Amino acid sequence: MAKNLTCEVVLVRHAHSTANLKGVLAGRNNRIGLSPRGKTEALALGDRLLETRFDAIYASPLKRCQDTLSPLLAKTGQKVELREEFIEMEYGSWSGKPLRLLSKTPLWKLIQSRPSTVRFPGGESFLEMSVRANQAVLKAAIGKERIAIVTHGDVIKAIVAFHLGMSLDSFQRISIDPASITILRVPTSQVTLLNSTSHLNHENANNKSKRDKYTLGGGQGTI
Repeated sequence: MAKNLTCEVVLVRHAHSTANLKGVLAGRNNRIGLSPRGKTEALALGDRLLETRFDAIYASPLKRCQDTLSPLLAKTGQKVELREEFIEMEYGSWSGKPLRLLSKTPLWKLIQSRPSTVRFPGGESFLEMSVRANQAVLKAAIGKERIAIVTHGDVIKAIVAFHLGMSLDSFQRISIDPASITILRVPTSQVTLLNSTSHLNHENANNKSKRDKYTLGGGQGTI
């Protein structure tokens, strides 16, 4: 029998964080953990992925991604490999600032309309982030049938845009909510699931659904 040459990549955004709760851009602050909502989301996410067999699990080295994986790993005992290539974008001097203030700056409009031209002050460009994340996905998938990657909103958006053949300037059209699941196959670039949060519905059934208007950093999801 011919060996399966495609790999299913399960992309998971970290659960709702304390920075999401406060409306600030966390960046690479490794002190940021999960909010009370995020801890509940992580439990639901762990239950959702429990019966799925992964050849490998990768994650951003930041605390909020590792905390998101904790309920799943506690039940399965599987190891996670931390990869710098899946870390949050380096937002430079924007890190730690309130999104409501950042959204009033001239650079914000360019981020929404032509992100491929943007480099954050003292930080990374969207193009650099997209290249390092997408190269890492393709490398991690080699020789495997299914892998999971727990990472950040903008990183997942850039990966999805690449596999859909979208310009990076269009990637803000993609929504990736906290604790959501997105699935694609490589190298065939088939996106089979996008921003699924059905496993969280019972957690938020009594909340009013409202799309967060601050899309930088992936947004805060629905509240």
